[in-house]
Amino acid sequence: MVRQLFGTDGVRGVAGEFLTAELALSLARAAVRLSPEPRPRVLIVRDTRESGEMLEAALAAGVTAAGGDAYLAGVLPTPAAPLLLRRHDFHLAAVISASHNPYEDNGIKLFGPDGFKLDDDTEVAIEAVMMAPHPDGGRRPARIGRVRTFHGALEDYLRELHTRFGALDLGGQRILLDCAHGATYRAAPEIFRRLGAEVTVLCDRPDGQNINAGCGSTHLGRLTEALGTGDSTLGFAFDGDGDRVLAVDGAGITVDGDELIALAARHLKAAGALWGDGVAVTVMTNYGFQAAMADAGIEVAQTAVGDRYVLDELRRRGWRLGGEQSGHIIDLAFAPGGDGIASALLILEALGGADLRDRDAMEKLPQRLVNLRAGDRSALTAALGAPAVIAAIAAADSELAGRGRVLVRASGTEPLVRVMVEAPTVSETDAHCAEIAAAVEAALTGPPG
Repeated sequence: MVRQLFGTDGVRGVAGEFLTAELALSLARAAVRLSPEPRPRVLIVRDTRESGEMLEAALAAGVTAAGGDAYLAGVLPTPAAPLLLRRHDFHLAAVISASHNPYEDNGIKLFGPDGFKLDDDTEVAIEAVMMAPHPDGGRRPARIGRVRTFHGALEDYLRELHTRFGALDLGGQRILLDCAHGATYRAAPEIFRRLGAEVTVLCDRPDGQNINAGCGSTHLGRLTEALGTGDSTLGFAFDGDGDRVLAVDGAGITVDGDELIALAARHLKAAGALWGDGVAVTVMTNYGFQAAMADAGIEVAQTAVGDRYVLDELRRRGWRLGGEQSGHIIDLAFAPGGDGIASALLILEALGGADLRDRDAMEKLPQRLVNLRAGDRSALTAALGAPAVIAAIAAADSELAGRGRVLVRASGTEPLVRVMVEAPTVSETDAHCAEIAAAVEAALTGPPG
């Protein structure tokens, strides 16, 4: 059975349109019914979107209707959920968030008792229960569950961060944080201050609709501008749910996930703490990353795009570190998934007090990424198979052989064709990207066939 509701990162869509209260209730009820526990305890966490409270209530109703107990932790970063799940022996966790998407969207991610997101087979089983004629099994549960407020969740998460990074002295460092009006707006400034940093915070006043709006890790302009007008030495920008982070140095230069992972990998390798002396990244990772890791004696494994694939590879190989160019960085020595706040602190640990502007972790090739929107998934698939598109890709591949690369793929979460080119010079990169993008655009807008 192919999953119909779950994508690469949970169930996601426009809140109240696709992701309705009814769907959330059904999802929670099915997940609890499949639990081997007679009385599952389910943690529910959300970000700051206006639809979060509606979906939180629906999930709680579904949990309790199936005989489980729902524990509402309120607004917390996504990575807090698996940490709290493990600490307090919950049987399941649900996170309500659409990450870096606009406020109209929302999503539901489910985590099992081990702290990892549910595997494909479990998601398929949940969908099967949801689609059954009698998803409740045709009978009343032995008991109706309870809804409780989970007090102290934020402090528990901060304690986990402080336990890991308590030796990190940020005294005297002036750091800017862009919290994207999202789930990190309380936790991030607090842990940085507890570690001694002088913190200036941007975008920490969520109103339900301003999450990710012109701010955060997908919109670095505000952070870059603030760095240029203040005396902070670097800045970090989180996404709406706090599982991603990007940095901007004191010169206003963006430091993406590739460079951050390279910094962390070199640091952990030097400390003898990089499990297996390897790191897992996706096919989107810059061409220069491979050369830098080879120089450092670090093996690189490449996966499909998506943090779940990076995580699968890390677990398969027994490695600890991996991630994506987008700033989703996984350190399994801390948490079973990406944590933007922990990743930022890991980078500061790697720098050891040095200026981010002086980093020398890797030399990036110029990269150009163009996103082209398709009307639907079928149009997207047709465009990728068009002869003119295939020919344009082949021509660029031939010219860049051994010097760069081309990657054209369908987005896993949106009806987009992503065209990425890396080459030794900006002009060559732009030229090849423009040629391929033009072919894709023509295939998307031209007549069928």
